[in-house]
Amino acid sequence: MGPSSPQFNPEELRRWQFGLRQADDNNVFCHCRQCDREWVASAHNVQCTCGSTDVETISCWQFPDG
Repeated sequence: MGPSSPQFNPEELRRWQFGLRQADDNNVFCHCRQCDREWVASAHNVQCTCGSTDVETISCWQFPDG
């Protein structure tokens, strides 16, 4: 078996990584550990409407399409 070829050329890889960063920045699932509220925000450092900053954040692109 010979060496495997890369899936993307350098420019395609750069664009793919940029797209992931944008998705990560603009679609963040948030869960308040204090009151259990859930919402989608555009930032990882968020505060719940109940005042808690104990908020779990997960990038939405990590969830499979349904």
